[in-house]
Amino acid sequence: MQTVTKLNNLRLAPRKVRSVANLLKGKDVLAALDQLEFFVKRPSPHMIKLLKSALANAENNFHMVKENLYIKSILVNEGVKLRRFEPKGFGRVSPIQKKTSLITVVLDEKVAGLKRTVKSKPEHVHEHKVETEAKTDKKPEIKTEIGKKVSKKGFVKRIFQRKTV
Repeated sequence: MQTVTKLNNLRLAPRKVRSVANLLKGKDVLAALDQLEFFVKRPSPHMIKLLKSALANAENNFHMVKENLYIKSILVNEGVKLRRFEPKGFGRVSPIQKKTSLITVVLDEKVAGLKRTVKSKPEHVHEHKVETEAKTDKKPEIKTEIGKKVSKKGFVKRIFQRKTV
């Protein structure tokens, strides 16, 4: 089963993001995360965040095992261009395009059908919640004694203690 995760409108040029994305295609997800931790490129923190999100989606929504997942494909497309202008000489202007990226990560299983067992909540936990709801109807106890006061006189005496000969 495949899981698809998207990151829209990343304020980095797609050409720069593709250089990082092409290194990760076909790799194990955990190995790709380890590689990105030490990769010194500007898109790498965003790719780490996207891969962690994709991994969490696969684990929580589809009950997949994270050791069984690999990156099937990463698509980096061009997003909306923000058009700005830069002043030039003699009162002229030149256009600037601030480019954005749309990244799509597709994770797939190495061994198909390998699922994580879903832990169900025990029944006694549910009963405990009912008991605590019944206790909240009573007035809370008010503590009159704040606690033991600590004196710092001994500390001051030790600091200013003179040596006797």
